[in-house]
Amino acid sequence: MMIRVGLLEDDPDWRRGLVDFLGSLPDIQLIWSAKDGEELRQALGKMDGDASAGVDVMLMDIMIDGKPEGVKLAEETAISTGARIIMLTSMEEKELILKSFQAGAIDYQLKSSFENLPDAIRAAYAKQSPISPAAAEQLREEFRRLKGIEREFEARKVGDLITPSELQLLSLIDEGYSQPQIADKLFITLRTVKNHVGNILRKLGAQGSKEAAGKARELGLLDGAKDKERDKE
Repeated sequence: MMIRVGLLEDDPDWRRGLVDFLGSLPDIQLIWSAKDGEELRQALGKMDGDASAGVDVMLMDIMIDGKPEGVKLAEETAISTGARIIMLTSMEEKELILKSFQAGAIDYQLKSSFENLPDAIRAAYAKQSPISPAAAEQLREEFRRLKGIEREFEARKVGDLITPSELQLLSLIDEGYSQPQIADKLFITLRTVKNHVGNILRKLGAQGSKEAAGKARELGLLDGAKDKERDKE
């Protein structure tokens, strides 16, 4: 099966090199190439009335004339053709990688690793595209960043609900104190401790005091409470 490919690349040297490279492959046929958005739209227009101009996979330079126009063009291409889109770039830019995937790209390849393009094209055609290592690492970093933001938001939300006294009690639970021991240490009644624990479980949505203390620790809420305990000592 011949895989039909379209190319958007504004650099004439890269475009010429990719045309020659792809043209040497027995199972990949470069149907057309474009240097900018205008030529790309002309090629896409021909696809509407000429089946021979259709492509299965699009290789798209993310930077056109020094601007990330490839992202917008990728979205247009994905919507109008349904082709599988692989973005090409000479940079490992996290923001551009994310925008490319949001626009409909399924892979992101560095131009310096052009020898990987044939396998990337074949995988895209087979709808089995593993994203490139560079893209995968950037996405992992972004997921970690978003997870950190989510954690900070959750910590602030829970921190607004938990009182200083409840945080102190949670800190002691986390250190292994029993409820009677906490009552003795804080000079309060056992009933007061139990009331605090009940309120804490409700606020944190926990089934038990140890689970609540663990959640508070994961959110970083106990750090300040433990520092205060050490200061008292």
